Amino acid sequence: MKIGMIGTGNMGRIITEALIDGKAVSPSSITITNRTLSKALEIKENYQEINVAPTGKDVAEKSSLIFICVKPHDVHNVIKDISPFLTKEKCIVSITSPISVDQLENISTCSVARVIPSITNRALSGVSLLSFGKNCKEEWKSIIKEMFGEISRIVEIEENITRVASDIVSCGPAFFSYLTQRFIMAAVNETEIDQETATTLAENMLIGMGDLMKKGYYTLPTLQEKVCVKGGITGEGIKVLEKELGDVFEKVFQATHAKFDEDIKQVKEHYTLNI
Repeated sequence: MKIGMIGTGNMGRIITEALIDGKAVSPSSITITNRTLSKALEIKENYQEINVAPTGKDVAEKSSLIFICVKPHDVHNVIKDISPFLTKEKCIVSITSPISVDQLENISTCSVARVIPSITNRALSGVSLLSFGKNCKEEWKSIIKEMFGEISRIVEIEENITRVASDIVSCGPAFFSYLTQRFIMAAVNETEIDQETATTLAENMLIGMGDLMKKGYYTLPTLQEKVCVKGGITGEGIKVLEKELGDVFEKVFQATHAKFDEDIKQVKEHYTLNI
Protein backbone atom coordinates (compact mmCIF):
# COMPACT_ATOMS: atom_id res chain seq x y z
CA MET A 1 0.00 0.00 0.00
CA LYS A 2 1.24 3.43 -0.95
CA ILE A 3 0.66 6.25 1.53
CA GLY A 4 0.68 9.97 0.83
CA MET A 5 1.18 12.92 3.18
CA ILE A 6 0.15 16.33 1.89
CA GLY A 7 1.47 18.78 4.46
CA THR A 8 4.44 18.13 6.74
CA GLY A 9 4.04 20.92 9.27
CA ASN A 10 3.88 20.09 12.98
CA MET A 11 1.19 17.42 12.94
CA GLY A 12 1.94 16.06 9.48
CA ARG A 13 5.53 15.48 10.50
CA ILE A 14 4.52 13.93 13.84
CA ILE A 15 2.18 11.46 12.12
CA THR A 16 4.77 10.56 9.48
CA GLU A 17 7.60 10.00 11.95
CA ALA A 18 5.42 8.16 14.48
CA LEU A 19 4.04 5.74 11.88
CA ILE A 20 7.55 4.96 10.70
CA ASP A 21 9.10 4.66 14.17
CA GLY A 22 6.14 2.58 15.34
CA LYS A 23 6.75 0.26 12.37
CA ALA A 24 3.17 0.78 11.22
CA VAL A 25 4.49 1.63 7.75
CA SER A 26 7.82 1.54 5.97
CA PRO A 27 9.55 4.77 4.85
CA SER A 28 9.65 3.56 1.25
CA SER A 29 5.84 3.26 1.17
CA ILE A 30 5.33 6.96 1.95
CA THR A 31 5.38 9.93 -0.40
CA ILE A 32 5.33 13.36 1.24
CA THR A 33 5.08 16.96 0.13
CA ASN A 34 4.68 20.40 1.62
CA ARG A 35 4.02 23.89 0.30
CA THR A 36 7.47 24.80 1.64
CA LEU A 37 9.26 21.78 0.22
CA SER A 38 12.26 22.18 2.53
CA LYS A 39 10.12 20.93 5.43
CA ALA A 40 9.50 17.67 3.59
CA LEU A 41 13.18 17.38 2.72
CA GLU A 42 14.06 17.74 6.41
CA ILE A 43 12.13 14.54 7.12
CA LYS A 44 13.95 12.75 4.30
CA GLU A 45 17.26 13.58 5.99
CA ASN A 46 16.25 11.24 8.83
CA TYR A 47 14.40 8.68 6.70
CA GLN A 48 16.36 8.29 3.49
CA GLU A 49 13.92 5.83 1.88
CA ILE A 50 10.96 8.19 2.12
CA ASN A 51 9.78 9.72 -1.16
CA VAL A 52 9.39 13.49 -1.62
CA ALA A 53 7.10 14.81 -4.36
CA PRO A 54 6.89 18.40 -5.62
CA THR A 55 3.09 18.74 -5.43
CA GLY A 56 -0.03 17.31 -3.83
CA LYS A 57 -1.15 16.05 -7.23
CA ASP A 58 2.00 13.95 -7.48
CA VAL A 59 1.36 12.53 -4.02
CA ALA A 60 -2.29 11.69 -4.80
CA GLU A 61 -1.41 10.06 -8.11
CA LYS A 62 1.10 7.73 -6.45
CA SER A 63 -0.85 6.95 -3.26
CA SER A 64 -3.96 5.02 -2.30
CA LEU A 65 -4.25 6.32 1.30
CA ILE A 66 -3.80 10.09 1.35
CA PHE A 67 -3.46 12.18 4.52
CA ILE A 68 -4.35 15.85 4.19
CA CYS A 69 -2.44 17.62 6.94
CA VAL A 70 -3.12 21.28 6.19
CA LYS A 71 -5.02 24.10 7.89
CA PRO A 72 -8.84 23.88 7.82
CA HIS A 73 -9.34 26.64 5.26
CA ASP A 74 -6.85 24.94 2.90
CA VAL A 75 -8.42 21.46 2.94
CA HIS A 76 -11.06 22.17 0.29
CA ASN A 77 -8.54 23.58 -2.18
CA VAL A 78 -6.21 20.64 -1.68
CA ILE A 79 -9.00 18.11 -2.30
CA LYS A 80 -10.20 20.04 -5.34
CA ASP A 81 -6.64 20.11 -6.68
CA ILE A 82 -6.08 16.36 -6.31
CA SER A 83 -9.66 15.29 -7.20
CA PRO A 84 -8.71 13.87 -10.64
CA PHE A 85 -6.69 11.20 -8.83
CA LEU A 86 -9.26 10.33 -6.13
CA THR A 87 -10.74 7.15 -7.53
CA LYS A 88 -13.32 5.13 -5.61
CA GLU A 89 -10.68 2.65 -4.52
CA LYS A 90 -8.70 5.30 -2.63
CA CYS A 91 -9.17 6.94 0.76
CA ILE A 92 -8.46 10.45 2.01
CA VAL A 93 -7.88 11.26 5.68
CA SER A 94 -8.22 14.74 7.13
CA ILE A 95 -6.68 15.63 10.49
CA THR A 96 -8.63 18.84 11.14
CA SER A 97 -11.57 18.94 13.55
CA PRO A 98 -13.79 21.71 12.04
CA ILE A 99 -14.44 19.67 8.90
CA SER A 100 -16.68 16.64 9.41
CA VAL A 101 -16.49 13.36 7.51
CA ASP A 102 -19.94 14.14 6.08
CA GLN A 103 -18.57 17.36 4.58
CA LEU A 104 -15.58 15.50 3.17
CA GLU A 105 -17.93 12.98 1.53
CA ASN A 106 -19.83 15.85 -0.09
CA ILE A 107 -16.77 16.81 -2.08
CA SER A 108 -15.22 13.43 -2.79
CA THR A 109 -16.24 10.10 -4.32
CA CYS A 110 -13.59 8.02 -2.55
CA SER A 111 -13.63 6.71 1.03
CA VAL A 112 -13.05 9.38 3.67
CA ALA A 113 -11.95 9.38 7.29
CA ARG A 114 -10.75 11.82 9.90
CA VAL A 115 -7.96 11.21 12.37
CA ILE A 116 -7.32 13.80 15.06
CA PRO A 117 -3.85 13.07 16.40
CA SER A 118 -2.00 14.22 19.50
CA ILE A 119 1.59 15.31 19.94
CA THR A 120 1.85 12.38 22.37
CA ASN A 121 1.59 10.04 19.36
CA ARG A 122 5.21 10.98 18.59
CA ALA A 123 6.18 8.93 21.65
CA LEU A 124 3.93 6.11 20.37
CA SER A 125 1.51 6.97 23.14
CA GLY A 126 -1.69 8.89 23.87
CA VAL A 127 -4.91 8.77 21.87
CA SER A 128 -5.88 9.17 18.22
CA LEU A 129 -9.50 10.17 17.58
CA LEU A 130 -11.09 8.41 14.57
CA SER A 131 -14.23 9.13 12.55
CA PHE A 132 -15.28 7.45 9.31
CA GLY A 133 -17.58 8.53 6.51
CA LYS A 134 -20.81 6.60 5.98
CA ASN A 135 -19.46 5.25 2.70
CA CYS A 136 -15.95 4.49 3.92
CA LYS A 137 -15.03 0.94 2.94
CA GLU A 138 -14.53 -1.54 5.78
CA GLU A 139 -11.10 -2.37 4.38
CA TRP A 140 -9.96 1.22 4.89
CA LYS A 141 -11.44 1.35 8.38
CA SER A 142 -9.44 -1.72 9.34
CA ILE A 143 -6.24 -0.40 7.79
CA ILE A 144 -6.47 2.98 9.52
CA LYS A 145 -7.34 1.43 12.88
CA GLU A 146 -4.43 -0.97 12.63
CA MET A 147 -1.98 1.77 11.63
CA PHE A 148 -2.88 4.16 14.42
CA GLY A 149 -3.22 1.32 16.90
CA GLU A 150 0.53 0.87 16.53
CA ILE A 151 1.26 4.41 17.73
CA SER A 152 -1.63 5.20 20.09
CA ARG A 153 -4.86 4.10 21.66
CA ILE A 154 -7.59 4.59 19.08
CA VAL A 155 -10.99 5.97 20.07
CA GLU A 156 -13.85 6.35 17.60
CA ILE A 157 -15.92 9.46 18.26
CA GLU A 158 -19.22 10.92 17.12
CA GLU A 159 -19.37 14.40 15.64
CA ASN A 160 -21.09 15.95 18.67
CA ILE A 161 -18.03 15.42 20.92
CA THR A 162 -15.35 16.20 18.34
CA ARG A 163 -14.31 19.52 19.87
CA VAL A 164 -14.22 18.50 23.52
CA ALA A 165 -12.44 15.24 22.68
CA SER A 166 -9.89 17.23 20.70
CA ASP A 167 -9.48 19.66 23.60
CA ILE A 168 -8.58 16.80 25.92
CA VAL A 169 -6.44 14.72 23.56
CA SER A 170 -4.86 17.23 21.20
CA CYS A 171 -4.91 20.56 23.09
CA GLY A 172 -4.49 18.98 26.53
CA PRO A 173 -0.70 18.58 26.35
CA ALA A 174 -0.32 22.33 25.67
CA PHE A 175 -2.74 23.25 28.46
CA PHE A 176 -0.99 21.11 31.05
CA SER A 177 2.44 22.15 29.80
CA TYR A 178 1.43 25.76 30.48
CA LEU A 179 0.10 24.89 33.95
CA THR A 180 3.28 22.98 34.76
CA GLN A 181 5.44 25.93 33.70
CA ARG A 182 3.39 28.21 35.96
CA PHE A 183 3.83 25.66 38.76
CA ILE A 184 7.59 25.68 38.22
CA MET A 185 7.90 29.48 38.13
CA ALA A 186 5.81 29.80 41.31
CA ALA A 187 8.26 27.46 43.06
CA VAL A 188 11.21 29.54 41.80
CA ASN A 189 9.59 32.84 42.82
CA GLU A 190 8.50 31.72 46.27
CA THR A 191 11.48 29.60 47.35
CA GLU A 192 15.23 29.25 46.87
CA ILE A 193 15.01 26.51 44.23
CA ASP A 194 16.48 27.33 40.81
CA GLN A 195 14.48 26.96 37.60
CA GLU A 196 16.59 24.13 36.16
CA THR A 197 16.18 21.98 39.25
CA ALA A 198 12.47 22.75 39.56
CA THR A 199 11.96 21.89 35.88
CA THR A 200 13.78 18.56 36.23
CA LEU A 201 11.71 17.65 39.27
CA ALA A 202 8.41 18.64 37.65
CA GLU A 203 9.10 16.86 34.35
CA ASN A 204 10.02 13.62 36.07
CA MET A 205 7.04 13.93 38.41
CA LEU A 206 4.76 14.04 35.33
CA ILE A 207 6.51 11.07 33.76
CA GLY A 208 6.20 9.07 36.98
CA MET A 209 2.55 10.06 37.39
CA GLY A 210 1.83 8.87 33.84
CA ASP A 211 3.56 5.57 34.50
CA LEU A 212 1.49 4.99 37.65
CA MET A 213 -1.73 5.33 35.67
CA LYS A 214 -0.47 3.50 32.59
CA LYS A 215 0.54 0.50 34.70
CA GLY A 216 -2.80 0.55 36.48
CA TYR A 217 -1.59 1.28 40.00
CA TYR A 218 -3.87 4.28 40.45
CA THR A 219 -6.63 6.28 38.82
CA LEU A 220 -6.63 10.08 39.06
CA PRO A 221 -8.94 10.12 42.11
CA THR A 222 -7.08 7.33 43.95
CA LEU A 223 -3.72 8.94 43.21
CA GLN A 224 -4.88 12.18 44.81
CA GLU A 225 -6.29 10.24 47.75
CA LYS A 226 -3.00 8.41 48.37
CA VAL A 227 -0.89 11.58 48.28
CA CYS A 228 -3.32 13.86 50.09
CA VAL A 229 -3.03 12.54 53.67
CA LYS A 230 -5.66 13.95 56.01
CA GLY A 231 -4.30 16.99 57.84
CA GLY A 232 -1.10 16.97 55.78
CA ILE A 233 0.75 19.53 53.68
CA THR A 234 -0.70 18.39 50.34
CA GLY A 235 -4.20 19.00 51.65
CA GLU A 236 -3.37 22.62 52.33
CA GLY A 237 -2.26 23.03 48.73
CA ILE A 238 -5.44 21.35 47.47
CA LYS A 239 -7.53 23.83 49.46
CA VAL A 240 -5.86 26.71 47.59
CA LEU A 241 -6.46 25.04 44.23
CA GLU A 242 -10.12 24.44 45.05
CA LYS A 243 -10.58 28.07 46.03
CA GLU A 244 -8.57 29.77 43.27
CA LEU A 245 -9.29 27.65 40.20
CA GLY A 246 -13.00 28.34 40.29
CA ASP A 247 -14.50 27.78 36.83
CA VAL A 248 -11.26 28.31 34.91
CA PHE A 249 -11.53 25.03 33.01
CA GLU A 250 -15.15 25.65 32.12
CA LYS A 251 -13.98 28.93 30.61
CA VAL A 252 -11.24 27.09 28.69
CA PHE A 253 -13.82 24.84 27.04
CA GLN A 254 -16.10 27.80 26.35
CA ALA A 255 -13.22 29.58 24.57
CA THR A 256 -12.17 26.58 22.48
CA HIS A 257 -15.75 25.87 21.46
CA ALA A 258 -16.31 29.51 20.48
CA LYS A 259 -13.23 29.39 18.22
CA PHE A 260 -14.38 26.03 16.87
CA ASP A 261 -17.78 27.48 15.92
CA GLU A 262 -16.00 30.36 14.18
CA ASP A 263 -13.81 27.95 12.21
CA ILE A 264 -16.85 25.87 11.21
CA LYS A 265 -18.61 28.94 9.81
CA GLN A 266 -15.53 29.91 7.79
CA VAL A 267 -15.17 26.53 6.07
CA LYS A 268 -18.84 25.48 5.84
CA GLU A 269 -19.60 27.22 2.52
CA HIS A 270 -17.03 25.06 0.71
CA TYR A 271 -18.78 21.77 1.55
CA THR A 272 -22.35 22.29 0.44
CA LEU A 273 -21.94 21.19 -3.18
CA ASN A 274 -19.92 18.52 -4.91
CA ILE A 275 -16.74 19.69 -6.63
